[in-house]
Amino acid sequence: MTTFNLLLIALIQGITEFLPISSSGHLILLPSLTGLDDQGQVIDVAAHIGTLVAVIVYFWADVRLALAGTLRLLRGKVDTQGAFLALCLLIATIPVILFGLFLKLTGLADAMRGIAVIGWTMLIFGIVLYWADQKGPVTRSAESWTLKHAVTMGLWQCLALIPGTSRSGITITGARFLGYERRDAARLSMLMSIPTIIASAALLSLDVIGTPNVLGDIAIVAVMSCVAALLALSLMMKLLQSISYTPYVIYRVIFGSILLVIAYT
Repeated sequence: MTTFNLLLIALIQGITEFLPISSSGHLILLPSLTGLDDQGQVIDVAAHIGTLVAVIVYFWADVRLALAGTLRLLRGKVDTQGAFLALCLLIATIPVILFGLFLKLTGLADAMRGIAVIGWTMLIFGIVLYWADQKGPVTRSAESWTLKHAVTMGLWQCLALIPGTSRSGITITGARFLGYERRDAARLSMLMSIPTIIASAALLSLDVIGTPNVLGDIAIVAVMSCVAALLALSLMMKLLQSISYTPYVIYRVIFGSILLVIAYT
């Protein structure tokens, strides 16, 4: 692939991964709408690695707490804040891993990679996000996360495997329905993304074993997607201090409507 194509893919992945507008939906559409070659699984893995590094860096305090807690959890102890956070993240990740394996083994994952599907999910789940954000109570903080809520948000996260849904968007939607404040809903969503991205990258890696050496392409995509993700994440978290998720909803509705017009004409 050309350097321009690699940079374009990295920027799209980095910018859209943590915004509630669906990175997978945009990447699937890229070849269809631009005529560019499909980026392939190797580049997808590289882009995921870049965004993984970005979210770890941005939420390092929480990540460090969870890592320390994981060591306690491995010894069968849930006696610290970090251990409980690690347990919640584990519980929240199990549903999407099981559902992801089901979709991959049945072939449904590939069957849903269409413009019409992405258009509908962009539109419908954008409206659902708006409803949750406007009507959801504001009674909880991230520190009050419970195992029950981790399970609930984990089930919401399963819907993100439908292209166009947005992993961050659907988990933020679930958190807002549960009463978490906007920034804390985003914070929990981003922390949930870490084990999910690791699992996704590991699954994709199984398909790229034996692929010809493309270390240069991988490095370009990973670095640029990391930088783009950090900037997008920082901007979103800052804006959430004063605005709602409505601008992202408007984008989803407009983009989804355009895709549906394209799909059915």
